[in-house]
Amino acid sequence: MCLVFQVDPRLRRFEQESYPKELMNIYRSALSAGILGWAYGGIPAFIHAKRRYIEQSQAENFHNRFDAVQCAHRAATRGFLRYGWRWSWRTAAFVTVFNSVNTGLTAYRNKNALSHFVVAGAVTGSLFRINLGLRGLVAGGIIGALLGTPMGSLWMVLQKYCGETVQEMKQKDQQAQQEQKLAEWRARLQFTELLPEDIESRLQKNQSQDDAKKIKALLSLPRNPSSPDKQGED
Repeated sequence: MCLVFQVDPRLRRFEQESYPKELMNIYRSALSAGILGWAYGGIPAFIHAKRRYIEQSQAENFHNRFDAVQCAHRAATRGFLRYGWRWSWRTAAFVTVFNSVNTGLTAYRNKNALSHFVVAGAVTGSLFRINLGLRGLVAGGIIGALLGTPMGSLWMVLQKYCGETVQEMKQKDQQAQQEQKLAEWRARLQFTELLPEDIESRLQKNQSQDDAKKIKALLSLPRNPSSPDKQGED
């Protein structure tokens, strides 16, 4: 009797995850914002730098057409990298701070609310305008709160339209994971209960086979010769 226990791959993948789901969402959103910011700032800068170089280099002499095109592309690439990076890190930092504050409030209060987006927008705007002094800090907080309000409203409307909030989905996932762990624990317990019986049956089987081999070996031995006393009586 041999039992084979197989763990659900989804449960194994969940156990191997070392980072919370909320942290991974913040990381993905920051990466996506960085890519979008780079495209938003880099593509217009690429076009503008190329056009400006062509306008300013009308009087320059080039060896051939390929040399002129290559110089224009180098100037456009420099503009793409410079302004793309400038927009990329700012957009990624803005989204990271906003999502971190919003996620922290949601996890602390264990519910979604419009006020979380307002507070997150105010904190993010204040941090990005803190270098302008107290007035910049207050103005950035007000602008951030005003920008966070429509975002939060849109998010709440989408959740109502879907019929299920993110927090409810998270609770269902946690419940499903707990049920999977409970099923795994029961399977392991059943395996542990049946293991001694399996070992005992194997030992009995091996013992009976050893006894049969010993009896067979005794029967195969030659018989003892007759003693001298018995021969004299005969």
